[in-house]
Amino acid sequence: MATDITGTKIAFLLTNGVEQPELTQPWDEVKKAGGTPVLVSPESGSITAMKGDWDHADSFDVDVEVKNAKPDDYDALVVPGGTVNADTLRTDEDAQAFVTAFFEAGKPVASICHGPWILIDAGEAKGRKMTSYTSIAIDLKNAGAEWVDEEVVVDGNLVTSRNPGDLDAFSAKLLEQVAAAKQ
Repeated sequence: MATDITGTKIAFLLTNGVEQPELTQPWDEVKKAGGTPVLVSPESGSITAMKGDWDHADSFDVDVEVKNAKPDDYDALVVPGGTVNADTLRTDEDAQAFVTAFFEAGKPVASICHGPWILIDAGEAKGRKMTSYTSIAIDLKNAGAEWVDEEVVVDGNLVTSRNPGDLDAFSAKLLEQVAAAKQ
Protein backbone atom coordinates (compact mmCIF):
# COMPACT_ATOMS: atom_id res chain seq x y z
CA MET A 1 0.00 0.00 0.00
CA ALA A 2 1.31 3.44 -0.91
CA THR A 3 2.07 5.99 1.78
CA ASP A 4 -0.77 8.48 2.24
CA ILE A 5 0.13 12.05 3.18
CA THR A 6 -3.15 13.63 2.07
CA GLY A 7 -3.63 17.10 3.48
CA THR A 8 0.05 17.84 4.03
CA LYS A 9 2.00 20.71 2.56
CA ILE A 10 5.69 20.12 1.83
CA ALA A 11 8.12 23.01 1.27
CA PHE A 12 10.85 22.43 -1.32
CA LEU A 13 13.63 24.97 -0.67
CA LEU A 14 15.80 25.62 -3.71
CA THR A 15 17.11 28.15 -6.19
CA ASN A 16 18.79 28.30 -9.59
CA GLY A 17 21.11 25.40 -10.23
CA VAL A 18 19.07 22.74 -8.45
CA GLU A 19 19.73 19.21 -9.74
CA GLN A 20 16.47 18.65 -11.65
CA PRO A 21 15.74 15.01 -10.70
CA GLU A 22 16.39 15.82 -7.03
CA LEU A 23 13.51 18.31 -7.29
CA THR A 24 11.13 16.54 -9.66
CA GLN A 25 11.24 12.96 -8.39
CA PRO A 26 10.43 13.70 -4.70
CA TRP A 27 7.98 16.42 -5.83
CA ASP A 28 6.07 13.91 -7.96
CA GLU A 29 6.11 11.32 -5.15
CA VAL A 30 4.67 13.88 -2.70
CA LYS A 31 1.87 14.63 -5.16
CA LYS A 32 1.15 10.93 -5.79
CA ALA A 33 0.90 10.38 -2.02
CA GLY A 34 -1.68 13.18 -1.68
CA GLY A 35 0.59 15.95 -0.42
CA THR A 36 0.98 19.44 -1.82
CA PRO A 37 4.54 20.42 -2.77
CA VAL A 38 5.40 24.14 -2.67
CA LEU A 39 8.50 25.67 -4.31
CA VAL A 40 10.13 28.10 -1.84
CA SER A 41 13.13 30.11 -3.01
CA PRO A 42 15.16 33.24 -2.32
CA GLU A 43 14.30 34.08 -5.95
CA SER A 44 10.98 35.31 -7.29
CA GLY A 45 9.50 34.41 -10.66
CA SER A 46 11.14 31.17 -11.77
CA ILE A 47 14.32 29.18 -11.26
CA THR A 48 16.32 27.13 -13.75
CA ALA A 49 17.32 23.59 -12.86
CA MET A 50 20.44 21.81 -14.07
CA LYS A 51 21.36 18.39 -15.41
CA GLY A 52 24.58 17.85 -13.52
CA ASP A 53 26.60 21.01 -12.95
CA TRP A 54 26.84 22.21 -16.55
CA ASP A 55 23.69 21.76 -18.58
CA HIS A 56 20.60 23.89 -18.09
CA ALA A 57 17.37 21.94 -17.74
CA ASP A 58 13.79 23.08 -17.19
CA SER A 59 12.50 26.18 -15.43
CA PHE A 60 10.08 26.04 -12.51
CA ASP A 61 7.83 28.74 -11.06
CA VAL A 62 8.51 29.88 -7.52
CA ASP A 63 5.42 29.67 -5.31
CA VAL A 64 6.73 31.62 -2.31
CA GLU A 65 9.86 33.66 -1.67
CA VAL A 66 11.65 32.29 1.39
CA LYS A 67 11.61 35.71 3.09
CA ASN A 68 7.78 35.53 3.01
CA ALA A 69 7.43 31.81 3.76
CA LYS A 70 6.07 30.78 7.15
CA PRO A 71 7.44 27.43 8.36
CA ASP A 72 4.22 26.87 10.36
CA ASP A 73 2.36 26.57 7.03
CA TYR A 74 4.29 23.41 6.11
CA ASP A 75 4.45 19.86 7.44
CA ALA A 76 7.95 19.07 6.16
CA LEU A 77 10.92 20.48 4.27
CA VAL A 78 12.88 19.08 1.32
CA VAL A 79 16.26 20.57 0.34
CA PRO A 80 17.43 19.14 -3.00
CA GLY A 81 21.03 19.35 -4.14
CA GLY A 82 22.86 20.67 -7.12
CA THR A 83 26.19 22.32 -6.43
CA VAL A 84 25.19 25.86 -7.48
CA ASN A 85 21.81 25.63 -5.74
CA ALA A 86 23.25 24.34 -2.47
CA ASP A 87 26.17 26.77 -2.39
CA THR A 88 23.81 29.71 -2.96
CA LEU A 89 21.24 28.59 -0.37
CA ARG A 90 23.76 27.94 2.39
CA THR A 91 24.72 31.62 2.60
CA ASP A 92 21.16 33.00 2.45
CA GLU A 93 20.12 34.06 5.96
CA ASP A 94 16.39 33.75 5.22
CA ALA A 95 16.94 30.20 3.93
CA GLN A 96 19.00 29.32 7.02
CA ALA A 97 16.27 30.65 9.33
CA PHE A 98 13.63 28.71 7.38
CA VAL A 99 15.59 25.47 7.79
CA THR A 100 16.24 26.09 11.49
CA ALA A 101 12.53 26.62 12.14
CA PHE A 102 11.74 23.09 10.89
CA PHE A 103 14.32 21.58 13.23
CA GLU A 104 13.05 23.66 16.16
CA ALA A 105 9.50 22.45 15.45
CA GLY A 106 10.65 18.82 15.10
CA LYS A 107 9.18 18.58 11.60
CA PRO A 108 10.65 16.21 8.99
CA VAL A 109 13.56 17.60 6.96
CA ALA A 110 14.93 15.71 3.96
CA SER A 111 18.06 16.70 2.06
CA ILE A 112 20.02 15.02 -0.71
CA CYS A 113 23.39 15.33 -2.43
CA HIS A 114 24.86 18.83 -1.84
CA GLY A 115 21.64 19.99 -0.10
CA PRO A 116 22.96 19.23 3.41
CA TRP A 117 25.47 22.08 3.06
CA ILE A 118 22.82 24.47 4.41
CA LEU A 119 22.56 22.36 7.57
CA ILE A 120 26.13 23.37 8.40
CA ASP A 121 25.46 27.09 8.04
CA ALA A 122 22.12 26.79 9.86
CA GLY A 123 23.90 25.07 12.77
CA GLU A 124 21.92 21.83 12.38
CA ALA A 125 24.63 19.34 11.33
CA LYS A 126 26.50 18.96 14.64
CA GLY A 127 25.81 15.67 16.38
CA ARG A 128 23.75 14.26 13.50
CA LYS A 129 24.35 11.00 11.65
CA MET A 130 23.96 11.79 7.97
CA THR A 131 25.10 11.26 4.42
CA SER A 132 25.54 13.48 1.37
CA TYR A 133 27.44 13.69 -1.88
CA THR A 134 30.96 12.53 -1.09
CA SER A 135 32.60 15.88 -1.92
CA ILE A 136 30.95 17.58 1.07
CA ALA A 137 31.56 14.73 3.54
CA ILE A 138 34.58 16.50 5.06
CA ASP A 139 32.55 19.71 5.45
CA LEU A 140 29.87 17.82 7.37
CA LYS A 141 32.46 16.00 9.51
CA ASN A 142 34.18 19.31 10.28
CA ALA A 143 30.79 20.68 11.35
CA GLY A 144 30.44 17.82 13.85
CA ALA A 145 28.26 15.40 11.90
CA GLU A 146 28.85 11.66 11.79
CA TRP A 147 29.04 11.13 8.01
CA VAL A 148 28.32 7.66 6.59
CA ASP A 149 28.27 6.35 3.02
CA GLU A 150 24.74 4.89 2.88
CA GLU A 151 21.82 5.18 0.47
CA VAL A 152 19.52 6.85 3.00
CA VAL A 153 20.14 7.84 6.62
CA VAL A 154 17.52 8.81 9.18
CA ASP A 155 18.52 10.68 12.33
CA GLY A 156 15.43 11.77 14.26
CA ASN A 157 13.49 14.07 11.95
CA LEU A 158 16.33 14.31 9.37
CA VAL A 159 16.53 12.18 6.21
CA THR A 160 19.63 12.42 4.01
CA SER A 161 20.81 10.68 0.84
CA ARG A 162 23.91 10.81 -1.34
CA ASN A 163 22.95 11.42 -4.97
CA PRO A 164 20.26 10.99 -7.66
CA GLY A 165 20.87 7.22 -7.65
CA ASP A 166 19.35 7.17 -4.14
CA LEU A 167 16.14 9.03 -5.05
CA ASP A 168 13.78 6.05 -4.72
CA ALA A 169 14.94 5.31 -1.16
CA PHE A 170 15.10 9.03 -0.32
CA SER A 171 11.55 9.73 -1.49
CA ALA A 172 10.15 6.62 0.22
CA LYS A 173 11.75 7.59 3.54
CA LEU A 174 10.56 11.20 3.17
CA LEU A 175 6.96 10.04 2.70
CA GLU A 176 7.29 7.61 5.61
CA GLN A 177 8.52 10.41 7.90
CA VAL A 178 5.77 12.80 6.82
CA ALA A 179 3.09 10.14 7.33
CA ALA A 180 4.44 9.30 10.80
CA ALA A 181 4.55 12.98 11.80
CA LYS A 182 0.99 13.46 10.56
CA GLN A 183 -0.39 10.86 13.02
